[in-house]
Amino acid sequence: MIIHCAAYVKSSISLKQCPAPLKPEFGFIGRSNVGKSSLINMLTGRSKLALTSGTPGKTKTINHFIINDSWYLVDLPGYGYAKVPVKVKNEWLEAVEEYILKRRNLVSLFVLIDSRIKPQESDLSFMEFLGINQVPFARIFTKCDKISRSALEKAIDRYDHEMLKIWELIPVTFITSAVKGTGREYILDYIEESINNFSNSA
Repeated sequence: MIIHCAAYVKSSISLKQCPAPLKPEFGFIGRSNVGKSSLINMLTGRSKLALTSGTPGKTKTINHFIINDSWYLVDLPGYGYAKVPVKVKNEWLEAVEEYILKRRNLVSLFVLIDSRIKPQESDLSFMEFLGINQVPFARIFTKCDKISRSALEKAIDRYDHEMLKIWELIPVTFITSAVKGTGREYILDYIEESINNFSNSA
C-alpha cells in the first residue's frame, strides 16, 4: 500500500463522538511511552501527523486520521503509567473498552509492545481481554533498533512463551523501528489485505 494522503479528522472522548462508522478502521494501542506516535508517523510518512512526547500518557482521546480517503487510522490512549488522577485514567479505559468492543467497523487492533523490556502483565492481560472478546489484533514490537538481533529474538520468545500458556496460536507479529522504517511495508500490506477481506465480507 502507498500512502497518498493522511489527515487528522477529530478527537473523541467517547464512542458516540467518533466519526460515522462508514470506513474500515485500524486502532493502535499500547502501554504508555511505547512509541506509538512515532510509529504512526513512520507508517504514514508524515513526521508530525501524531504528536510525539517524552511524557507518558500524552494521548488522552480517541484520535481519528483519514488515510487515502478510504480508511481510518485510530490513535488510542495508552494503558499503564500516566501522570493523571485515577478517576481520569479510568474514564480513558472505559472509553477505549467501549470503542474496542462496540466499534463495528474496527477491522483490527495493533497492540504495540516495547521490545526492550520483559513481558508486562498489562500487555499480556490486555491481549487476553482481546482474545476473550474475539477482537482481531496483531502484535507490533517497537524500538527494535535499540537492541541487538539476538536480544530481540529472545524478547519475542519470552512473550511467545508466556502467551502459549493460554493461547493456542501466536497472533500475527511485526517488528518495527520508527527510526529506520523497519516493518512499514509489511504492516501496510497487512492493512491493505485486511481491508480487502473486510470489504468482501461486508
